[in-house]
Amino acid sequence: MFHYRFDKLYHTYNSYYMRFLSWRQRHVSENTFIIILSLIIGVLAGIAAFFMKSFIHLVQDFVVGLTDNSVNFWYLGMPMLGIFLAAIFVKYIVKDDISHGITKILYAISQHKAIIKLHNTWSSIVASSLTIGFGGSVGPEAPMVLTGAAIGSNLGRYLKLDQKTLMLLVGCGASGAIAGIFKAPIAGVMFTLEVLMLDLTMASISPLIISAVAGAAVAYSLTGDLAIFYTQDFEPFELSRIPSHIILGIVCGLMSLYFVRTTHWFETVYKKINNFWIRLLIGGVSLGVLIFFFPPLYGEGYDSITSLLKGDFESLFSQSLLFDYRDTPWAIISFIGLIALIKIFASVLTNGSGGTGGLFAPSLFVGSLTGFLVAFVLRLLGVEVPLTNFAFAGMAGIMSGVMHAPLTGIFLIAELTGGYSLFMTLMIVSVISYITIIIFEPHSIYAMRLAKKGELLTHNKDRGVLIIMKMEDVIETDLETIFPDMTLGDLINIISKSTRNIYPVVERNSGKLLGIVTLDEVRNIMFRSELYGRFKVRKLMVSPPAKILYHTPMDKVMDLFESTGAWNLPVVDKGGVYKGFVSKSKIFSSYREVLVHYSHD
Repeated sequence: MFHYRFDKLYHTYNSYYMRFLSWRQRHVSENTFIIILSLIIGVLAGIAAFFMKSFIHLVQDFVVGLTDNSVNFWYLGMPMLGIFLAAIFVKYIVKDDISHGITKILYAISQHKAIIKLHNTWSSIVASSLTIGFGGSVGPEAPMVLTGAAIGSNLGRYLKLDQKTLMLLVGCGASGAIAGIFKAPIAGVMFTLEVLMLDLTMASISPLIISAVAGAAVAYSLTGDLAIFYTQDFEPFELSRIPSHIILGIVCGLMSLYFVRTTHWFETVYKKINNFWIRLLIGGVSLGVLIFFFPPLYGEGYDSITSLLKGDFESLFSQSLLFDYRDTPWAIISFIGLIALIKIFASVLTNGSGGTGGLFAPSLFVGSLTGFLVAFVLRLLGVEVPLTNFAFAGMAGIMSGVMHAPLTGIFLIAELTGGYSLFMTLMIVSVISYITIIIFEPHSIYAMRLAKKGELLTHNKDRGVLIIMKMEDVIETDLETIFPDMTLGDLINIISKSTRNIYPVVERNSGKLLGIVTLDEVRNIMFRSELYGRFKVRKLMVSPPAKILYHTPMDKVMDLFESTGAWNLPVVDKGGVYKGFVSKSKIFSSYREVLVHYSHD
């Protein structure tokens, strides 16, 4: 009876669902429908951001309630407990890797047809809240962006929208998430364009703006209208300070390089610990010790940024066993400098041990410390510069360098602080930082992993279209295979029935590719019947100019065509088994189809 009722309910639902899809296609234009969806996605992303922040603060309040003003021994165990809970949740409930959220979005856009798994709409919220709430030294922004992008992707898939529209809705989710968590709608749009690298037309930007405004509106309505780091302690821009801003920009660029390279190196080293439990134990204990000695490393670090901006140095030193507060310049410089350098290790230990979080907040944290230190040192050298201005400019500079996103850095800090009068300072520092880092590192911290594998979709439209194309779209499998022990007569019989001029030679049992025979190779003897039994295929075959592994990215395939000068190349798997052929003309044909589809306004 239960199954009967369930089946009846399902069929009723499915009938209404299909009717709705049909009605929508007849009565609501595609552009109007996307506008409506972008609004819905923005609202949902804003609500999700509110829940995530509330959950994090709930856990943090519990942990902070255990502390006192003396040395806090809870710091030795709480971060590890949070990582343990998050890791167990991911390993045994989610059963999927949800770390590196923004890298996962880039991969989904580049390699997975903008499809993001349904569990990503909620799993990152739970895991990152446990990680950060108990003291994990990461931020909630990247998991929140993955959540927003997953909302857009899954809503689009549910409504049977095509891949091009899915990519746009993924961007809408990311835009709404950034706007919702930071109350920064302009930064949300800039982030989607710069970091997710969507190659959109002007008409496509409208849904991003709508999602960002909706996400920010939800955040304002639920948490009030003050900016996160709102302050009025800004000093007006002065031309005489431009050299100081350039110095800060260069320092931020170099610090960003340290951030990116150290993170990548330490992640690679730490991943070599294959045992999950050993990795969790080492990372959890190491993180607890770092936070115990350097309490500002606890959590996302925004409270420490606020204390720093107020000039409350003593709170930064409080509860540290090794470092008592000393009102001496070099003690302050040493302590804050060490925190800035060690933050990267604390963040990698958090994620590498099984925690879930992003590098958005750590980059802001390191940026504020870097900007403050540069201003502090310049003051000691007799150059009067405002500490607050430089701390905020440092945040923009590090973000611009680490993420390769100067516009995001500029607008985010302006919106985070309400300090729109800082624009000139933010622009100078962000641009100089970005120029400095791209000399050494062409990809952002998020794109680096995919770029090294050739899986990154970028603003380079030619390369981006090639990356979207897959081997299954261009491989040809209708070529007649021949065997090395066949005679010339057997080959001529096959040629007489074929429309192709190239024939792969494979082993009978294994199917491994041994070589190829082209029509040109046998043209001069194909009509000499007296030779039909004398020549074997193994004597007629030649090696192909190159072999293509089946999963080779299409841009690498084109490089092979260019380097060999060939028009046709065989495709094999890792064992050398023949799979088919790829022709340059087929790639060009598919390229034009994909280019027209993704460039269509």
